[in-house]
Amino acid sequence: MPESIAGIASVLVSGLFIITFVVQAFERFTPAAKAGYLGPLAPYRPVHRLDIVVFISPSERGLYVVKRVIGTPGDHIQLRDRVVYVNGKPEPEPYVKYLTNSRDFYRDNFPSVSPDGVTNVTPEWPAVLRQNIQNGELVVPPHSYFAMGDDREVSLDSRYWGFIPEENVIGRPLFIYWSFDTPDDQYQHTEMSERVKFIGHVILHFFDKTRWNRMFRLVH
Repeated sequence: MPESIAGIASVLVSGLFIITFVVQAFERFTPAAKAGYLGPLAPYRPVHRLDIVVFISPSERGLYVVKRVIGTPGDHIQLRDRVVYVNGKPEPEPYVKYLTNSRDFYRDNFPSVSPDGVTNVTPEWPAVLRQNIQNGELVVPPHSYFAMGDDREVSLDSRYWGFIPEENVIGRPLFIYWSFDTPDDQYQHTEMSERVKFIGHVILHFFDKTRWNRMFRLVH
């Protein structure tokens, strides 16, 4: 029995090390012209509105983020009392989850409410935001995307840190193979010692904090 437990622990530690330090759980694709000499080895299609994409955060260097693309270049974006309007039409969003009835004037009425002084808004965003507003709507500039999270109440997204540059987009996630209840500020702990400590936390709480109902779900 001890040998069996030790074997499971060894596999778990090895897997966590690989996931944390070596590989990323997403399909890579190229948001540029298709390379003919690679053919099917480098599948390509441009980013579409409502795609869920993996990208490098514009505000946190080296941080990989997953969000849904709400606006592509030229799209006009506006939120009115939580409802998203794209190019003047309300967007049906069956994937969006609101857990409470809490209201946030800036978050729910974007971009009509000024971001000045709003918590979690990056310092550069207010000026960029004002430069891209036309008739009360945010217009997505060329080679950029506007993205938001499906958990709309708790999502730090383009409303807070701005547009995603085209070159920051890396790929599209395929499925969730493992989901863990991670502390909200874990992404800020980037030192090697902190990451090793987090692996220990995962091993200790693997069974009680793994979100089993989300495992192996397709991302769409």
